[in-house]
Amino acid sequence: MTGETRIPKAELTGLYGALVTRMTRRMLGDVPDGVGVLWNNRKVMNFSVGMGRKAQKWDRCDANLKSFAHMAVASLVGCGFCLDYGYFESRNKGLDVAKVREVPRWRESDVFSPLERDIMDYAEAMTRTPPTVSDELSARLLDALGAEALVELTMYIALANTATRSNVAFGIESQEYASSCGLEPLATRSATRSGSA
Repeated sequence: MTGETRIPKAELTGLYGALVTRMTRRMLGDVPDGVGVLWNNRKVMNFSVGMGRKAQKWDRCDANLKSFAHMAVASLVGCGFCLDYGYFESRNKGLDVAKVREVPRWRESDVFSPLERDIMDYAEAMTRTPPTVSDELSARLLDALGAEALVELTMYIALANTATRSNVAFGIESQEYASSCGLEPLATRSATRSGSA
């Protein structure tokens, strides 16, 4: 399961802590390590959770495409928690699990459409330091998705970067959600891929 986080997990106390504990256990079976870490600063936790909830209501870009983008970011950054949780959530939301499990090796896999490949390329290009988004890639996505969906996708990828990078910094690892519900292991990222996050 998980190792020790770099910032100790705080005990979820009080009525709000009991509510959060009950809710996350009902949804996930346990309280994620990240909740315990964020509980150290409730203003930051509330902001983070609120931001995530608002982003879940965005509906101008296809949910599968956003899942592929988030997992491409997580794979590049190395966030095991986000990869595992994204795979688990895709199953619960009825997304294409066979494709989602292939995201870490999307460049070598033959299951993705040209648009899906452009989405993951865009997610990785935004994630690299410095970002490597090209005019050509942006133009293809604008043509394929339209301005409204591309704005949503871009901000979704930016939020994915916030989540993945903070999880890695906190030392939050996979909590094995996907394997606990019998999903096949995620494909592994090719070691030959270049580019640093």
